[in-house]
Parts: sequence; structure tokens; C-alpha cells
Amino acid sequence: MFRLSQGQLNLLQTCPRKFQHAYLEQLASPVTPGQQETMEWGKRFHLLMQQRELGLPVESLVREDPQMQRCFEAIVSAAPEIFTPSLTDRSFRESEHWRTLNFQGYLLTVVYDLLILDNRQARILDWKTYPRPQTRTRIARNWQTRLYLFLLAQTSSYLPERISMTYWFVRSKGDNSTAPEPQYLKFAYGEAQHQQTKASLSRLLDRLTYWLQCYERGDPFPQVDETAGSCTHCQFAVRCQRTSEHRQVSVGSEWVPNIAEIEEVALDLNP
Repeated sequence: MFRLSQGQLNLLQTCPRKFQHAYLEQLASPVTPGQQETMEWGKRFHLLMQQRELGLPVESLVREDPQMQRCFEAIVSAAPEIFTPSLTDRSFRESEHWRTLNFQGYLLTVVYDLLILDNRQARILDWKTYPRPQTRTRIARNWQTRLYLFLLAQTSSYLPERISMTYWFVRSKGDNSTAPEPQYLKFAYGEAQHQQTKASLSRLLDRLTYWLQCYERGDPFPQVDETAGSCTHCQFAVRCQRTSEHRQVSVGSEWVPNIAEIEEVALDLNP
């Protein structure tokens, strides 16, 4: 069964051909040192929050990273009702909580950074290790928001109106030596939104099924409209013949191979 995460759904909706290259052909370009450092910092912060939720010591994780310690202390201080529950709190809490749903022949998978359930509501919390974006609408449309809320409603007894998702942005812009000011964005849910997400997901998976059938016959996934501008910084622009070099060497309707084109190296991805 084909397993799909929110990241794969986002990519599939953004550019089906890029989805083909990244997940079916397992092609990728190397990350920059800066990107690698940011990813590693994020992994360590998520581990830190998981350790804290389990009641395990966290000193060793923050001892050599003052910025991480400041971010950690700031977010705990900003929401004591979440991070320091009372002794009478009988809610279910679990860090790195996995849930799956078989939907139209695909296995949808989510991982909640922290899931809190009680007799009144279900709360999904997600740690973001970059400054809060300015566009709330864009985050609402992201498949992480839509899939996380949808899947919990589908796999629990909670009504959609009792479910919410909150993103905590733990790093602020500016001088890292100053105390961070964590910000959050909370998204409520409801039956109308649940049905809209279900319909959107069904349409996207129907298209995926069709594209997979075509791919098995040797036809590639469709490309995104070049006027959308998403090809400019894509690592597959050369492979998709979406670079200025390719346009310059085109002769009539016949494409002449560009000597600068270099094949990506197949990597073992684990999305």
C-alpha cells in the first residue's frame, strides 16, 4: 500500500512531476551546509520536547546550545497550562504520536509532536523551529494543517468542532542572544471544513491513482505550469527542461541536449 504523508501531499499538489522525481524515482540534490545545520537544530529541539514530555533529563541536550535552552525555556514559560499540567489533569498526552488511516487505498500517515486528549477536546501541537510566517492563510491551506485535523477526526470519537491544531514557532527573528518570543497560530476545526478536506483529498488521490497508472505505462506525471514560477529554484529544473539554457538550445520543436545537464544521483529516501 502506498504511504502518504503531508509532505508528499503538498508536493503532489504543487508539482506532480516533482513528486515523481522525489518519491517514485528517489532522486534528490544535496542540501547546503546551512540547510543541514537548520535541520539538525530542529531535530534536536523536537528530541528535547519529547524527552521533557517523557519526564527524562534534558540538561545534556541544552548544555552546549544556549539558544536552544532559551527557546525551550521561553515556550514552556509562554504556555504553562500546556507544558505544566496540574496534578489533577487526567488528560491523555503523548509526544511523537503516530496515526494512520486507510483512505481510498492509500495509507495516510501523520506524526503529532504532542497530542492532548481529554473529555472535552482534542489538541494537536506542532513545534516549528523557524520564525512565524506572516501568511496565516497559506498555513491553513497547507496539507499538514488539513491532514492532521482530518485524520484525527476520522480516527477518534471527537466531533470536528472539538479538535484544534496549534503551531508554536519557537525561534524569533533578530539577534539570537536576546530572549526569544515564541508565537503561535491556532486553527479550529468544524464539520464543514472536515467535509471540504475530505472532498479535496479524494480528488487529489483520484488524480494520483490515474497518474500512477499512466506512469506504469511509461507516461510521466504532468508538469506544473511554467508561468507559476516554481521551476526557477527547483532542483529538477534541468531534468524537466525548465531552465534558460534549455530554452536557448531549443531548435524549432526539436530539443538539443545541453552538455551542462548532469543526472541526479539516486538516493535512498525515507519520506
